[in-house]
Amino acid sequence: MPIMIEVENLSKTFILHTQGGIRLPVFDTLNLSVESGECLCLTGPSGAGKSTLLRSLYGNYAPSAGAIRVRQGKKMVAMDPDNPRVVMALRRKAIGYVSQFLRVIPRVSTIDIVTTPAIASGMEREVAIAKGQALLTSLNVSERLWSLAPATFSGGEQQRINVARGFLPGYPVLLLDEPTASLDAENRDRVVDLILRAKADGSAVVVIVHDTDVRDRIADRLFDVTRYSEAA
Repeated sequence: MPIMIEVENLSKTFILHTQGGIRLPVFDTLNLSVESGECLCLTGPSGAGKSTLLRSLYGNYAPSAGAIRVRQGKKMVAMDPDNPRVVMALRRKAIGYVSQFLRVIPRVSTIDIVTTPAIASGMEREVAIAKGQALLTSLNVSERLWSLAPATFSGGEQQRINVARGFLPGYPVLLLDEPTASLDAENRDRVVDLILRAKADGSAVVVIVHDTDVRDRIADRLFDVTRYSEAA
């Protein structure tokens, strides 16, 4: 199977310029790759650098050293946070990210939040709306909420909207940061089904999940970030 995302000799150190240039090392010379249809679960205690690695893969953090490459069509493209056009192109077509928390946009409806990335990736608006509604239904988000802005929704409802937004475009690479953390058992199972379906469709998935039952159901491999932690 083709490699969809690869990391070579990646290092990350945060420098706190407002605190006298204190250096906070996170990980050093980290290497990994994930193939089409594979789910890699990041493991390690809090503070090991799992979320930092995920955000680095998405281009939120520039590496201190090393390289990240994402498959876009037939070629591997370097994720370069210093080149916003490259990052945005990869995010439109190649790589999706589901964070732990939904960043609520005032007065923007749930259905618009869910469908915007899919439309930006090239999906026709009518198709995106129909698929978005079906996805929200499958995640038990009530139809009465679709036209409302989710600022006052529960944490679980916001998380399911976040999941729907990330899964709708059908990205070749999916980065998931605790996608089931705030969900009850039924909705957790719905998200597990979405992950398994994405794998079956060929997506490469990199996920942080502390629920061992969920991990056992979705993971093809575990990746212990502490092996590369400079703080270890």
